[in-house]
Amino acid sequence: MSSSAQEGVSRIYTINLGKAQLTPRYRRTDRVVNMIREFASRHMKTDEVKLDQELNRQVWKKGKANPPRRLRVRMIKDEDGVVIVSPYEEATKKENDEEATPTREDVGHEPKPEPSPEIEEENLKEQSKTQEKETKKANVGKKRSKTKAKKSEKK
Repeated sequence: MSSSAQEGVSRIYTINLGKAQLTPRYRRTDRVVNMIREFASRHMKTDEVKLDQELNRQVWKKGKANPPRRLRVRMIKDEDGVVIVSPYEEATKKENDEEATPTREDVGHEPKPEPSPEIEEENLKEQSKTQEKETKKANVGKKRSKTKAKKSEKK
């Protein structure tokens, strides 16, 4: 293949990063980043590799000592020969499509009417009463513990 045929190539890979567990704990995520770069340069046949910011967040999410064991990534090689590695998000795309299409349960049902202001006021009053009761209970427990502490000091 000629080099012009490879321009604008996009591929999806799953990278196994399990060997990073062999390195010392405090260097693991650094090693994972290097492994991703090596993998991209080997498979896309270029030395210029850039990691997407979202992929970097995904790698560093659990900290320096606990990188992911495998990553699903999309590699895009542009016209200049630079490879951009970004996370592959097929699952989230499917979920967004499913949310947009109505399900059987949603079809034919009207949206629930919003509660009237009178009902909201009653709910707020009930909530405030329960909060007052809870605070009184909490205060009663505190008073008892103080009196017990005073009795033990007197002895």
